[in-house]
Amino acid sequence: MAVRALLLDFNGTLSDDEPLLCTIFQELFAELGKPISEEDYYDRLAGLSDPEVVEKWLGKPDPELVAHKIERYRELSADGSTVSPEARQAVLDAAGRVAVAVVSGSARSEIEPVLEAAGVSSAIAAVVASEDVEHGKPAPDGYRRALELLEISPDEAVAVEDSDVGIAAAKAAGLRCFAVTGTLPPDRLGEADELIEGLDADFVRRVLA
Repeated sequence: MAVRALLLDFNGTLSDDEPLLCTIFQELFAELGKPISEEDYYDRLAGLSDPEVVEKWLGKPDPELVAHKIERYRELSADGSTVSPEARQAVLDAAGRVAVAVVSGSARSEIEPVLEAAGVSSAIAAVVASEDVEHGKPAPDGYRRALELLEISPDEAVAVEDSDVGIAAAKAAGLRCFAVTGTLPPDRLGEADELIEGLDADFVRRVLA
């Protein structure tokens, strides 16, 4: 069946910002006397939603800390520079052929300003953010919601992820999933259908041909 939609993870996939996220969480957790190393962040937390990152590391929910994280992220990503020119062109090219959606564990208030500043917001047909689903990745809720919004079946869409939990979510939703290398080592991405070096126009042409 022909592909009718491209479903993109945001952090680390469309937006090259996992190092920024790691730094923000390191600062916030250190302020609370619960420091986290870069290794622990990537091994244990990368790919989870903001509330789940906080709860998993601190052992309890902390909505106020999540709000602080969102505020810091917005301050540091406001210029849209975390979306590379190659990723931007890929989104614009894909949107000329199929529906493009963002499926993320971040808040809508973090995602949409970056999309706007990067010049791709008008190319995005739907955004599914952390507040739109009950369970974040690896649960398939976000991807299932995107499929509902776009009114398509799983075999009509492909997903692009950068983490093992994201891949698990996409596969649980019945999607073919490509994984961008860089955030995690390739051995952590083995459940993906294919590994790719990045989101670019060549990928779009190949997958949507």
